[in-house]
Amino acid sequence: MSVADAANMNSANTEITALLRERHELNAADDDDFSVFDQAQLLEAAESISGTLTLLLGGIASISLVVGGIGIMNIMLVSVRERTREIGIRKAIGARGRDILAQFLVEALTLSLLGGLIGILVGLTASAGIGQLAGWGFSFNPTTVIAAVLFSLVVGVVFGLWPARQAARLDPIGALRYE
Repeated sequence: MSVADAANMNSANTEITALLRERHELNAADDDDFSVFDQAQLLEAAESISGTLTLLLGGIASISLVVGGIGIMNIMLVSVRERTREIGIRKAIGARGRDILAQFLVEALTLSLLGGLIGILVGLTASAGIGQLAGWGFSFNPTTVIAAVLFSLVVGVVFGLWPARQAARLDPIGALRYE
């Protein structure tokens, strides 16, 4: 069935239900032995499924970002430990804590930016390939890519800050003695 105006959908639904109950000879106390669906219900179900999938993918992406951030932090901590003498020398000849902090933050940003760009390239390539194989097409949104790059940089700052602060707080004399 179809209606000329979406505003008449509820009344048409009620009339169809009443007609089917009459033809099926159902009493007022009897349950319906049929179902009446309209496009709004199907659209609502599809939106519910889409919302659930969005939450699921968001959760997976969050876990991936945390794991990537921990990887950046570990790389940076190893870098600080391996370059302790270099940091001590730099501080001994006049580098300030914020100079060391900036150096290590730039390194963390570089790592996260490279990881983000690699992820974007892999994601775009996989999306285009799957879209072509499945016949869905491919839609590219530059705003999404820019948001992904910015989010990658935020992850680099958040997870690179602690190792950078560790490096900036090193005592120059202790750092020079470090083996």
